[in-house]
Amino acid sequence: MANIASRIYLASRSPRRRELLRQIGVHYEVLLLRESVDREDVDETPLPDESSVAYVERIAHTKANIGWTRLTQRSIPRYPVLGADTAVIVDDEILGKPVDRQAACDMLRKLAGRDHEVVTGVALAYEGRCEVLVNTSVVTFRALDEAEVRGYVNTGESLDKAGGYAIQGRAAPFITHLSGSYSGVMGLPLHETAQLLTRFGIKLFE
Repeated sequence: MANIASRIYLASRSPRRRELLRQIGVHYEVLLLRESVDREDVDETPLPDESSVAYVERIAHTKANIGWTRLTQRSIPRYPVLGADTAVIVDDEILGKPVDRQAACDMLRKLAGRDHEVVTGVALAYEGRCEVLVNTSVVTFRALDEAEVRGYVNTGESLDKAGGYAIQGRAAPFITHLSGSYSGVMGLPLHETAQLLTRFGIKLFE
């Protein structure tokens, strides 16, 4: 496929995803899905009996497609739209972003002293075409005492992170092992992202 464009739209507010795209030389513009603070475009509630992979595939696909719809409603250049979603899985429970500090504490207690999965889906939409790839990684936490849990949550870092923690942030000392993709746990697996961009004819490092 011929090169579509030299840039993409990122359908995410995440500074971590912006940082990761810059890391691989992708030129992007942020395309906000919500146009007002009380408007939620994507219902991220898991469906009954939905697997973690199916869940992140669905949400990433939805975000990319909603972004494309927003794009076509505006008088702006038509570039591919990248959407992504990350979920933390423990005991077959999908953990998204905690709604408050108590929920963040509860999540960290569940993760402490054991393994959990981090599943991230990334989708790219352009002119009626949308493809999704998924990365699954396994993260091991050391045991945490109550003071550590509350101290970390009180930093405020938990509240916009799936599973209530940031591997690249102050939770790094809690992690004893990672099997998989560091960037995937951050929220945008770069191997899968690069694969999608290449499939759509978008060159990296330009």
